[in-house]
Amino acid sequence: MRCLAVCSIVIGLFLFANSRARCQPGTTSSDSIDVTGFYDSAHHWYDIQDEDHVIDPLRSRKRYSPVEVRKIAENILLYQKDNGGWPKNYDMLAVLTSGQKRALIASRNLTNTTFDNGATYSQIEYLARAYAVTGETRFRDASLKGMEFILRAQYPNGGWPQFYPLRKGYSSYITFNDDAMVGAMRVLKGIVDNKPWYSFVDTSLGARAKCAFDKGVDCIIKCQIMEQGKPTAWCQQHDDQTLKPSWARTFEPPSVSSFESADIVMLLMSIDHPEPRLIKAIEGAVEWIDRSKLFGIRVDSVPAAHASYRYHTTDFDVVVVRDDDAPPTWARYYELGSNRPLFCNRRGGIVYSLAEVDRERRTGYRWYGSHPDEALRAYPAWRAMWCTEGEASGDR
Repeated sequence: MRCLAVCSIVIGLFLFANSRARCQPGTTSSDSIDVTGFYDSAHHWYDIQDEDHVIDPLRSRKRYSPVEVRKIAENILLYQKDNGGWPKNYDMLAVLTSGQKRALIASRNLTNTTFDNGATYSQIEYLARAYAVTGETRFRDASLKGMEFILRAQYPNGGWPQFYPLRKGYSSYITFNDDAMVGAMRVLKGIVDNKPWYSFVDTSLGARAKCAFDKGVDCIIKCQIMEQGKPTAWCQQHDDQTLKPSWARTFEPPSVSSFESADIVMLLMSIDHPEPRLIKAIEGAVEWIDRSKLFGIRVDSVPAAHASYRYHTTDFDVVVVRDDDAPPTWARYYELGSNRPLFCNRRGGIVYSLAEVDRERRTGYRWYGSHPDEALRAYPAWRAMWCTEGEASGDR
């Protein structure tokens, strides 16, 4: 197995360096389509053992260039299941052998379909864009089938689970983790906003997409964590019945999650003509993100003895060091009530410093980051556009 850090960097550089151009209807088949939505699953396919894999990566095989739109789209069709969704943790750009293709075709009746790690919603948008580039109706039809999967997977309360059909355990919770629900809603919003690559969607499906998106927004607002009557942000996952913050994996506790909350805020701020309760939800979340900044620390990766774990190998460790000149950062999790940064080990048990986390989780999970700053930077323009003096909840 490759080193987690090295492989992640290699795949990341390849995807980002080759995915600048987004296709628009009318472009030629030599134009590339953004493939960064497949990065997370590709990284997991190469670096993390997954018992659900139908095929395993072959290290010697090449990968398609993002300009090879038709071939990538054909790959995506091979991975789609009969129910319209996709499994996670495969590389959509991997050049497959004939044997691998036969195995995928034979597994189409499996129901390991999910929104986790960018799965399903990334494929739906890619195929829609591929149809705009190539005009091949099979790409359009597969994208439509995926849209129907999104609509079926939605709970009556507006949320989406991590997996559908539902599985036992935390994967049935309403899942904001890694953009699962937000990703599905972005597809629906693209349809609602009449994005050109979704121009083939008919009026009936468009109306259903609008209804599902509105229900999703309502669910997001109802899930928002309240503190002393004021809205703050969101947990990675919320109980699908009570909507309360809930445990997922043993190292993912009920808490306020800065990364996922920032993505939710970005989605909500993309809605035109927001109603007052939506404005209140956004302003409450932005205020929480702003006051949850951490100053004076820097997170470093340092060389360390080689270690091999079940899900990854590593030749480094992660440490937090004092640095008064460091830009603000955020912890991934904040304790409910106290808003104190918290961390967990693989076997469970909440701790309050990264140094108390075992090396397996220190190097295998992202505990700090600057991602929430994106929402803070986007907020002033949003507020200037949509918040009148009477609508805004007050100066921050």
